[in-house]
Amino acid sequence: MSGTGETSLKRRAVPRPGEAPMPAANAAELLRRNGTDPAIASRPALRFGDRVWTHAEFFAESCRYANLFLARKPADRPLLHVGVLLDNLPEYLFAFGGAALSGSCIVGLNHTRRDEHLLRDAQHTHCGLLITEPRHQGLLSPIIDRLDLGPGGVLVATRNASPDDPAPALGALLDDALGGVADGDPGLEPPADTLWTLIFTSGTSDAPKAVITTQRRILVTGARMGIIMDLGPDDVGYICMPLFHSNAVMVGWAPSIVLGASVGLARKFSASRWLGDIRHYGSTYFNYTGKPLAYILSTPEQPDDADNPLRVAFGNEGSPDVVERFSRRFAVDVIDAYGATEGGVAVNRDAEERMGALGQAGAEVAVVDEDGNPKPPARFDETGRLVNADDCVGEIVNTAGVGPFEGYYNNAEANDRTMRFGWYWTGDLGYLDDDRYLYFAGRNADWIRVDGENFPAGPIEAAIGHHPDVVLAVAYGVPDDQAGDQVMAGLVLRDGAVFDPEAFAGWLDGQEAVGPKWRPRYVRVLRDPPTTGTNKIVKRTLVHQKFRSDRVEGDEIYVRNRGDDHYRRFTADDEAALAASFEKYGRERFWDL
Repeated sequence: MSGTGETSLKRRAVPRPGEAPMPAANAAELLRRNGTDPAIASRPALRFGDRVWTHAEFFAESCRYANLFLARKPADRPLLHVGVLLDNLPEYLFAFGGAALSGSCIVGLNHTRRDEHLLRDAQHTHCGLLITEPRHQGLLSPIIDRLDLGPGGVLVATRNASPDDPAPALGALLDDALGGVADGDPGLEPPADTLWTLIFTSGTSDAPKAVITTQRRILVTGARMGIIMDLGPDDVGYICMPLFHSNAVMVGWAPSIVLGASVGLARKFSASRWLGDIRHYGSTYFNYTGKPLAYILSTPEQPDDADNPLRVAFGNEGSPDVVERFSRRFAVDVIDAYGATEGGVAVNRDAEERMGALGQAGAEVAVVDEDGNPKPPARFDETGRLVNADDCVGEIVNTAGVGPFEGYYNNAEANDRTMRFGWYWTGDLGYLDDDRYLYFAGRNADWIRVDGENFPAGPIEAAIGHHPDVVLAVAYGVPDDQAGDQVMAGLVLRDGAVFDPEAFAGWLDGQEAVGPKWRPRYVRVLRDPPTTGTNKIVKRTLVHQKFRSDRVEGDEIYVRNRGDDHYRRFTADDEAALAASFEKYGRERFWDL
């Protein structure tokens, strides 16, 4: 975290996750109040491009969607599950409002998923109605016959279509469906424990899981985020992270309805358009997850970058160096916190800052092995390098319970695994120092083993991320031809930068935090890295692609063999020799995994 003034927001006392006060008895009551209270109703609620909806207009639109959902409610299920396959459009938030007023559930479908994976997500969450737009309807065409939707089960939103979008060709028009139902408040009061949305985890290491998220969870989180960021009714959010992710819903949108404030909506994230949008909407707060800060920093710096209305940003997975540079360049207080869609673990950010630490862990937070045994504290050498990763790194758990986590939908196996012993198991790797400061070491898929030494990918990524030409670094294990792994690094370079294999090797050798075994054997210059919809690199894809020319889609691969003082291009002859070595040592299956 970085503060831009004498009073840093990290010193603000806030409730623990799940413990903020409820702003209303339920979401319907909250939206109804916002839409009818004269002190709130005429204030802006939503901005998209040059269009503005007041809270009264937002409530009216939500009522129309509520009546549509009630008309489509299946007789054999307690509530309608509405799959939403849209970019960040006003229709997305109107659907959330309609679900609140009707007791329906929004299922945020990720438009970066395809074919069997998208089919699985929609079937797994029992979607009974799908709302999409022309540019995404092609994703549904190959799977529509296998979805149990019934007549009129796909509605296409065209109000905000672009001129170059294809013509609607699937299902019926959303506006026609809305025109066929009554206007006006349906007058229902779905209780706060009603399922409001199913939010998929990012799926960086396994299949995404649908997190159960009730009205209570979103309202309480919205109230808590308002406290953390010190927001009021005059604040304006900026949402460019996808609305199928918890960060956009709970950090971006929820505070605005809790406080009667407003948000500006971007169809999707764009580093080049980010600052212009902030100024256009007059946004005072911004939510992020993954690597957007690094991408924004890679844009050409301008002398007036700090001349903007932004006051605070909240998110996660920003490296300390990136957070500090972003805060300084744009004159904004950045709160980078440890968190996950599930929300089961929190750390104390009010403690004294410690380089690389997420914060100070309470007594309930532990780092354990797979059997629940505590791992010993981390030890560091005089340069600050972690020296006992094999012993101290384990899974981060909350031994006091599951916090606000309400479970995974239709996934008993994942629930059992995540809530073993009555604890909350994050699936994240970490380590604690002697003072119980918690450090993130990557996902469970980020464990690398070289020459019998186990170590996490996180510290390698953090170190390489300091290179002046690197916008984003990702480290992962690829199979060695004889045993274990070798480290491979994927690099996203700043615009105009060219990878210099000799200079990079020399720079890397000077990084004391990266020991010899941690130095990447292979480097891949990523032109279009595989990512989730929330800008997180999908490591399992990179691990599968490895260094194979038939999988890396033309990306440049470099290798540095033992004893070499520089990297060189990994050639077709190198690849053939390495494949033969895998066969020689009986490890052909690792070549093909």
